[in-house]
Amino acid sequence: MRVLIVEDDRLISESLEQRFKDLGHGVDTAYDGQVAYSLVAHTRYDLVILDLNLPNRSGEAITKKIRQHGNTPILILTARNEVFDRIELLDLGADDYLTKPFDLGELEARCRSIVRRSQGNDQNVIEIGDITFDSASARVQIQGQEIDLKNREYRLLEVFVSHPNRVLSKDEIIDHLYGYDNPPNQNAIETYVGRLRKSLSASRVEIKTLRGLGYVLSVKQP
Repeated sequence: MRVLIVEDDRLISESLEQRFKDLGHGVDTAYDGQVAYSLVAHTRYDLVILDLNLPNRSGEAITKKIRQHGNTPILILTARNEVFDRIELLDLGADDYLTKPFDLGELEARCRSIVRRSQGNDQNVIEIGDITFDSASARVQIQGQEIDLKNREYRLLEVFVSHPNRVLSKDEIIDHLYGYDNPPNQNAIETYVGRLRKSLSASRVEIKTLRGLGYVLSVKQP
């Protein structure tokens, strides 16, 4: 998942950035409203975490810009506590909000929830073939037996299970997994796909390579 964190408080921003990177997500950050506005105008994110009180451009203006491009999930961080302010945020196009100060565990749970809803799924658990993918516990099972995946392989599988039976190019996969500050070469994607295939070899799910197009995750036909 590729996340944009827009927060001018460096302590909060750096804490969130490190937390999401530790979880294996691609992360971009912006401390300035104008920078954030430019990023959302040219980049498609899986999630935007947005403070409202920013220099140069307001969080409201950034939210409107995001909504012009589609339904990217938006979690607002706000110090506003009045009911009217909360209604205004949701009417503006935010999917959810957290008031400061907040608990990181709650923030992660809310982020998972709004991303699932944006993908048309309101459950933590996704089942494909004999694979069970649990986004809340970060566990993957094959026929009920848990398998151990490294962080990058887990996030790669998350991309695939979120887009089953859809061909994903290497560039699309890179866009979901990496931020601007750590782009990989396409050979790295081949390596991660190879490792993930090996981990899923005992299942009925396979990752096919479509030469010149990319990869697709599907259930093997009997």
